[in-house]
Amino acid sequence: MKLICSTLFASFALVFAASAAGPETFKVSEFTFKRPASWEWVEVQSQMRKAQLKVTAKDAKEPGEVVFFFFGPQSGGTKANVDRWLGQFEEGRDKINAKIEEKKIGKAVVTYVSAEGTYKSGVPGTPPTPKPGFALLGAIVEGQDGSIFIRLTGPAALAKGARGDFEQMVESGLK
Repeated sequence: MKLICSTLFASFALVFAASAAGPETFKVSEFTFKRPASWEWVEVQSQMRKAQLKVTAKDAKEPGEVVFFFFGPQSGGTKANVDRWLGQFEEGRDKINAKIEEKKIGKAVVTYVSAEGTYKSGVPGTPPTPKPGFALLGAIVEGQDGSIFIRLTGPAALAKGARGDFEQMVESGLK
């Protein structure tokens, strides 16, 4: 009996661990992205979010968050969303080391955005929580069905260390 219970428990633990890890690839609109192996899948809690990941680093005081948004053709445009993202920092645009780069990858145009400073975190409609020493890595993928907005926010060192995985993940869905 003990052996059966131990075997069942071990099997259950493996199934639970595999499901908690989440999918290796996931689809947002017309693109299928490959999740970096060390990034954790997070079940979304909002209909606005199409996918969500958690990025950790042993020296980071808190994890980073990666969120995928897709609103269809009524997304508000690339420039308006870049301006909104950069406006989520307390400091002015000239003090957050803002960088914007456009790339054509496959059939898509991707606008990469990065900035760092005091990020105003929070849910729209509630007072923001200032997060000094944070960074944002963003990508806006212009697709046939509308743009996909991918945003990583977290401690600056964590975000800098995650840049390669972030760009590789974004570009994995566009080839």
